[in-house]
Amino acid sequence: MNSSESGPSVLDSHHNGIPPKSWLVESILATIFCCMPFGLAGIVHAAKVEAYAESGEYDKARYASKEAKKWTLIALGIGLVSVVVVFLFYGAIIMAAVAGG
Repeated sequence: MNSSESGPSVLDSHHNGIPPKSWLVESILATIFCCMPFGLAGIVHAAKVEAYAESGEYDKARYASKEAKKWTLIALGIGLVSVVVVFLFYGAIIMAAVAGG
């Protein structure tokens, strides 16, 4: 039974016709520039957001949006940490070369 048959539900009253943020663009960018495995997880969840919202499953759309955000931010964090580690590594090599030579 869908929400139109049983009247408006609590979830429908919070929807207001606006689907939750999909995080698709951010997930794609995180996949390309940061961390592919976690970015791909973000893309998978982001792709579900609009489909769920269009089918009226707003609770699932909100959950998919939350998961897309989580995986996108994890990919971004890993990407940023990786950049910092690489800079520190090369900085240490340069410092060792300058000090030794």
